[in-house]
Parts: sequence; C-alpha cells; structure tokens
Amino acid sequence: MSLTAAGAISEHTVPGEKAPSTSDKSFDRKGDVETATVDADSEEGVLSDERDIATHVISVDDDASLNPWTLRAFFIGLGLSTFGGVLAEIYYFKPQTVGVLLMFLAVISYVLGIFMETFVPRRGILRYLNPGPFNKKENAFIVIMANASASSAFATEVLAVQRLYYNITPNAGTSVFLLFSSQLLGYGIGGMMRSILLYPSKMLYPGVLPLMSMFDALYEGGMAARKKLRVFYIVFAAIFVWELFPEWIFPLLTGLSIFCLAAPNNATVSRVFGGSNGNEGLGLLSICFDWQYISGVLNPMTIPLKAQVSNLIGYILCVVVFVAVYYNNIWKAQNFPFLSQLLFYENGTQYDQTLILNSNYEVDPALLAEQGLPYYSSTWVVLLLSQNLGLAATFTHLLLWNWDDICFAWSWMNPAGIKDIWANFDWKFWQDDGMRKQHVDDEDIDPHYKQMLKYPDAPNSWYFVVFLLSFVVALVVLYETDSTLPWWGFLISLLLATISILFLGAFAAITGLAFTIQTFGQMIGGYLHKGLPVANMYFVLYGYNTVYQAQLLLQDLKIAQYAKLPPRAAFTAQIIGTLLGAILNYIMMNSIIDNQREILLSVQGTNIWSGQQPQMYNSQAIAWGGLSHELFSAGQRYQWVSWSYVVGLFIPVPFWVIHKYWPKLRADYLYTPIIAYVIGTLSVGINSSLLSFFAISFLSQWWLRTRHPRWFVKYNYIVGAALDGGTQVMVFILSFAVQGAGGTSHLFPTWWGADQGGNYDHCLMLN
Repeated sequence: MSLTAAGAISEHTVPGEKAPSTSDKSFDRKGDVETATVDADSEEGVLSDERDIATHVISVDDDASLNPWTLRAFFIGLGLSTFGGVLAEIYYFKPQTVGVLLMFLAVISYVLGIFMETFVPRRGILRYLNPGPFNKKENAFIVIMANASASSAFATEVLAVQRLYYNITPNAGTSVFLLFSSQLLGYGIGGMMRSILLYPSKMLYPGVLPLMSMFDALYEGGMAARKKLRVFYIVFAAIFVWELFPEWIFPLLTGLSIFCLAAPNNATVSRVFGGSNGNEGLGLLSICFDWQYISGVLNPMTIPLKAQVSNLIGYILCVVVFVAVYYNNIWKAQNFPFLSQLLFYENGTQYDQTLILNSNYEVDPALLAEQGLPYYSSTWVVLLLSQNLGLAATFTHLLLWNWDDICFAWSWMNPAGIKDIWANFDWKFWQDDGMRKQHVDDEDIDPHYKQMLKYPDAPNSWYFVVFLLSFVVALVVLYETDSTLPWWGFLISLLLATISILFLGAFAAITGLAFTIQTFGQMIGGYLHKGLPVANMYFVLYGYNTVYQAQLLLQDLKIAQYAKLPPRAAFTAQIIGTLLGAILNYIMMNSIIDNQREILLSVQGTNIWSGQQPQMYNSQAIAWGGLSHELFSAGQRYQWVSWSYVVGLFIPVPFWVIHKYWPKLRADYLYTPIIAYVIGTLSVGINSSLLSFFAISFLSQWWLRTRHPRWFVKYNYIVGAALDGGTQVMVFILSFAVQGAGGTSHLFPTWWGADQGGNYDHCLMLN
C-alpha cells in the first residue's frame, strides 16, 4: 500500500488517462467508507487516485504559443511581489497564523492583467505593456513570483527576537544577506530533488488544485468553462461582502459559542469552549463563520479525506489531552496560562531570560542558579511532544508504506551512481540547453510532465549554483553576525535539512499537510551547542527554514507543471520573488517592531497584533539552546519531550502489522504521523474554526466526491478558489483601512457582537 491523495487505497500500477469508474475495484470495496453512491444521471465515477484527480480536475492540454516572457508579466509580477512581501510580514505579527494565499495573488494578478489588456494602448511605447491578450502562462509566472515573495522570511524571526528580547540590532547589510542565504539554500537542495518530489503523478500537491481549476475556468473557452466562471464570480462576490461582518462589524461570528454565552464568567468554559481571540481556549463546538480562519492555513475543500480523518482523530485527542494535563496539574499546569508559548517562573510570572545570559549571550550557571529554571505552560509541552512524535512517525510510516519510493530516491547513493552524476554534470551551466532525454510514449510518465518535455529545463546545475552561492554567503554571515554557531554546526543543520526534505516533502506532496522539523532542530542544536541560545536560533534557521523553502519551491514548480509554464520562466520568477520579498520583509519587520513593541511583548496581544511567533521562537531558543540538558535530558522535568522521538518511531508499526495480517480492519486508513502531530495543534492562536473546518471538509471530500462526483469535479475546487480569493481581498483592505496595518486602528464601536474590551465570544478573559 502507498500513500494516496484521494483517500482510496491504491494497490495496483497507476492507471492511464481513462475515465474513473464507479465499479473500479481499486476503489469501491464492500464496506469501504468511501463506497460511491453516484447520481443516477452521472456519467463520471469517483476519482480514485492522484492521476485521476490530476487529469480530470485540471486540464492536461498545452498551448505552446502562449508567451510568459512579457514586460507585462514582469511589471505585474514585481508589483504583486512587493504587495505580497509587505502583507506577509504584517500577517506574521497577527494573533492567528494566516498566510497570503495563492488564490488571493492569482485573483489580483488576473484582474490587473485583464485591466492592462483592456486599457493600455497597443501603440507607441506602451505597447510593450500590452502585447496582446493576457494569457494563462503570464498569470502563472506572476503568481509564482508573488508567492515566492509572499511568505515571511524565517530569518526575520531571528532578527525580531534579537531586537525584542536581546536588544540587538544587526546592521542592515548583514541582515539582508542573512535573509538571502537562508531563503535560497532550500531552493538549491529542493530543486535537485525534482525527479523524486515533483515529476511523479503521486506527488499531487492538493493545495494548488483550486488555483489550477480557477485558471482553467478563466482561460478555457466553451459553455462548461463559462458556467464555472459564473460560479466563481458569484461566490467571490458573496464572500467578499460577507467577510466585512466577522472581520470588523460583527467579530462574534469569528467564534459563536453557546457555552460562552450561557456561562460568560466561568473560567473552565473559557478554556475549553472559548476560542475567538488569540490564546483564549480550545474552541470546542464553537461555530466559525469567518473563512479567513477556516481556511487560513489549509483550505478544507482540498485536503484528501484520509488525511482529514486522521486530522479529526488528532483534534479530538488534542482536546482530551489538553484538558487532562491542565486539570490534573501536570507540570504545574495551573500555575501558568492555559495556552501560552512564553517561559515562566514557577509563580506564573513571565521569565526574563536576559537575567541568565552573560555579555556573550551564553547561559551563565551562577545567574541561572539565582533565577531558577523556567517553566512552559503545560499545553505547550504537549505541543512539543506531539511534534516530535509526528516527525519520528513520518520517517517510519514512509519507510513501511513507501519503501520502493524511498529506495528509488536514494538509488544514486552508490559509487556507480555518484560517478555517473559527476560524469554527466555540465559545469558550463550557462551553456546547458536544458532538453531532457525521455521517452514521451512511456505510460508511467505523468501526463502534465510529458507536456513539459518540449521546453528547455532549468537543469540541476542551476540549482547547484544557487545552493553553492547561498552556502558561501551563509558561512560569511554566520561569522560576521557573531551568531556563535560554528561552521560544523551549520553543516549538520544542512544535512538534517536534506534528509528531511525527502521525507517531509513527499508526505506534504501526497497529503497536503506539511510538518515542521523546528522542534527537532532545536533539540539537536541544543545538545550540540550547549548554553548558546543564539547559536540555536541560527542552527534552526538553516535547518528548518531550508526544508520549508524547498517545499515552497516544489509546490510552485508543481503549479508551473500543471500550467505548462516553461521551467526556466518558473526558475526566474522564483529567484526574483524570493530576493525582493526578503528585502521587504526586513523593512516591514523593523517598522512593526518600532510601532507595536509593547503589544508584541505581551502574553495575549490584541485581536489585531500579536507577538506569539517571536515569543515562541525565543522561548524555544532559550529552553533548547541554553537549557536543553537541564530541562529535556533523561530524568529532567520535560524528559518525555526528547523521549517522544524514540516513541514516535514505533507508532506506525502496529497499524502496519494489523493491515498486513488483517487488511479488512482497514488500519491503512489512518495516517499515524498526522494523528500524533495534531495532538498539540491547539496550543496557540484562534481555535474557534475547527468545527466548521471539519464540517466543510467532510461535506466536500466525502459527500460531494463520492455522492455527487460530477459536481465535485466541476465545482469543488473553483468554489474553494473563490472563497479564498474573496476573503483575502477583503482582509487585505480591512487590514489597512481599519485594523491598524498602516498605523492607527479603527475598531468597530463596541456592541454585543463586538466586545472590544474582552473576548468576542463573551467568554471570561483569563490572560
């Protein structure tokens, strides 16, 4: 059995481009939770594997005459990259982790492209900005460039922590090169793994499917495309207007809780059922009407059903474990806030880590003895445990279920393979024609990738050069910034990242759920560099962020593959967007810290600004980098955080054994890494959206996909695209108009549906 994206179990070779059938034995088994009950008039069956989804939800056709290399594409791409880079850094300092979504960038780029096509003259000098009809490949080029820019560079987190907690402000030049090197290392490594993590059909990348479905609706002709486009416009307009209410006028809709309204002064109710504000509570049974939070990280209409079942099990366990840990006072839980990512003294006051560091930012044993060891809130300890369990389980899960794929990925690791790579490597990378030698008639080749073979590739040598330059710059920056991280520690962080990219990259591509190695990197860095919290931050920067950037690169290259954007155009867009975004992230970070410093240092923050992410990173750096032996080693207070790596390695084994000997029990339906990882997921942020998230997910990926497959194929992803796009446009407008992103905030006047002095769901404010 191998991981599959649609939720079915694939035990045969990948089928060709045939229409999926409701009688296909690979899917419709007696007793299967996903057995199809199809519309009587349906001509289509249930999409049963990745290849079905990739060839029936989105178009395989390619028009080679479409040109992405236009001045218009660069003009809009640079403008939208600037916009996305600024917005991403604003969102980094929000109370809920919300990203600048692909759909938002795609919608804006389409509107701008059509505007220029319609109104820019095609004569005179302006004709270069309007060479003809705005096309799909231009749009894909712009989206990839903007998306590379529109993620907050992780190095800004290091710099923010240094400014907020260490009163260190590195010079601008060194800071920018730190951003460049940390952003591009992952591109180099991920780019050299394209044959494994990008080209095969099973590497579906479910999160980009709504975007591609929207592109097909916007640029394909015919009645079917016009119907999809009409649905897109209606849903987009409706959610655009609706978001004005939960985001500004009626924020109670962020988390409507009957329990909070019934018992507004009960602390337990607030912890368990509250969730409309940052770090308020678990949001159990709250109903969220704000699509920004329902789809802020993952669009529920895109994640495969198998992954969502495991996600739901993990969520239920999370609620149970958090409540049990807190009310049994494990790790002195009741001394501290229920949800928090800060460090505390035993009496519950915030820990001042500067009092245990000497002038070289190293932990001083004498000062530590005077201050005492810090504590975490107990729910945060559960998060650390669950992340470690899930990460370790991922390696075992893939080795058990996808052994052949892993062996193929590392097949080059032998003397003959290395010799072959060396012999065929073109050191004159600028002369590489990029044409790939592959049999286009091979039925095993992904249909989208087959169309891409006509275009010159961005060869591995290009990605190797990116890696090499980033590597050299990183080494220089490490010593210029007094990072305290030695060169050999930097090499170990890259080795850790390279291995993780293969395993975690495959898991993310198949399931749509991405795991982080941040905690694992902090643990390794802490034991390697004892008593050096700043070194730990840099170790994690070049370990964890390299994995994240590689996954981002591969996702965007999948967009290029689905849109048939030539590889060299995609490469150019990614490099430009990444470098521009890094500079803008740095400028915005400094501006926000200058204006919101006190709020960023507070425990709960506000509904608009929050320092939860730099707080989390700082507390982790102190705990792991400075105090790993004292807090996490065997026999110490949080020893099970470290032991959880060992336990996690064995979690998938019983399920694999059960499925091997008793397959009818369907133990293969559970992704144990997801279940383990999600057990700690409610430890921070706004948690009121989970009930709505799962309800929409099961409505889409189970009821619609198996009961109404024709509707699912035509409209599921286009509706998801419209909801994301309309929401993101309105949220951006409100961020600057009324929520203080541009300076002063203008909250809606206080009324029952907008309790500006407390929690919006009327639960008791505890922190």
